[in-house]
Amino acid sequence: MSALITEPFSPKFKPYTRHTIHQARQWEWLPEEQREAVQVVSHVLPFRTNVYVLDQLIDWNNIPDDPIYRLVFPHRDMLAPEQYAHLRDLVLVQRDKAAIDAYVRAIRLGMNPHPAGQMTHNVPRINAEPVRGLQHKYAQTVLFFPSAGQTCHAYCTFCFRWPQFVGMDDMKFDARESHELVTYLKLHPEVTDVLITGGDPMIMNTRQLAAYLEPLLAPGLEHLQNIRIGTKAVAYWPQRFVFEHDADDLLRLFERIVKAGKNLAVMGHYSHAVELRQDIAQHAVKRIVSTGATLRMQGPLIRHINEDPASWAELWQTGTRLGAIPYYMFVERDTGPRGYFELPLAKAHEIFQAAYQKVSGLSRTVRGPSMSAFPGKIVIDGIVTINGEKLFALQFLQARNPDWVRRPFYAKFDAQATWIDDLQPAFGHEKFFFETDEPMPQLPQKIIRLAQAA
Repeated sequence: MSALITEPFSPKFKPYTRHTIHQARQWEWLPEEQREAVQVVSHVLPFRTNVYVLDQLIDWNNIPDDPIYRLVFPHRDMLAPEQYAHLRDLVLVQRDKAAIDAYVRAIRLGMNPHPAGQMTHNVPRINAEPVRGLQHKYAQTVLFFPSAGQTCHAYCTFCFRWPQFVGMDDMKFDARESHELVTYLKLHPEVTDVLITGGDPMIMNTRQLAAYLEPLLAPGLEHLQNIRIGTKAVAYWPQRFVFEHDADDLLRLFERIVKAGKNLAVMGHYSHAVELRQDIAQHAVKRIVSTGATLRMQGPLIRHINEDPASWAELWQTGTRLGAIPYYMFVERDTGPRGYFELPLAKAHEIFQAAYQKVSGLSRTVRGPSMSAFPGKIVIDGIVTINGEKLFALQFLQARNPDWVRRPFYAKFDAQATWIDDLQPAFGHEKFFFETDEPMPQLPQKIIRLAQAA
């Protein structure tokens, strides 16, 4: 572990919610319209920020357009105009809690709270009984949701896991202990990876985190090679790895996992280059990688927040210099206030390509733009013209059916499409091969050569 640095900003963690944000000094800096939007929209979407985000990451001279402000503060346009107007009346005029709760739930259910089969197809079973707090979509990887880690240092307004934080207990994933995870892993030797996710596992203290992780080092789980921890703390509260009272204990836990022969991968969620410009954020990266763990950088491409290719290039270059690995640029998922954040797939590809061109080969480990859709992770490889027809070139990086992985396929170009469901198969096919689970039709060799040339 590297030595601690002297950092001028290291207060105790202090969160702010809808009920307490007025205590932050920055609240008075907001126009009334912005304050109203926070009070209204936060009844639907979770709102939580903290003193570090407010003091260090947001440019208060650029409100409401600052990307981190839009990343954590709700905006009225995240709801349909009629929804906002009605909810505003309920919240600020009628103040009828029962009516508010009923209307809010109706809005949430219309936001596709659990996309990609999370509740219907991804829940594993032991003896025909569903295992609470686990998801198993891809053969090699199991997701584990420890109950103590189902909150975050701050909430992203685009978060596709928003139902975890808003009291929708019937749609929440959480596990009290890790013994069912261990049991399930012993029954499934094909599993090589466990992703500890949330929420944010790094909201837990080291003792709590160790109670979930150390059982994964026990005999009988030799097939488990990689332990991943998904976290936004690297951006929203890097003090967790540097100054907090048990930060050194946390890094020693990382070292024990690595020494036990497992690869520990910290999956760092970064949304904008500014999150890695702070000295303490960079030092957190160095401390993490000094333990032998890897830090992989990933995040979605979001309208209003990170459409600038230069920001992505800076983020990847800075991370690479510090020892982190650029991993994924995702397409915004089809959930929550999707209409506010989504970008056309063609635009997403353009931004990714422009950012990719700005970095050296060491940063080109990044993959994207990738859609985490129901059938799997679908990457847009490019936009090509074959026999005069403009097409999206696509492939699976991961899939429910392993046979689909790395199989190229094509969709008709659609400048407005924002998700795989908006696309139509190319070459006259009625369905994509994965929609029928039939062998993919073989393309004529002439078309294959044209596609390769393009």
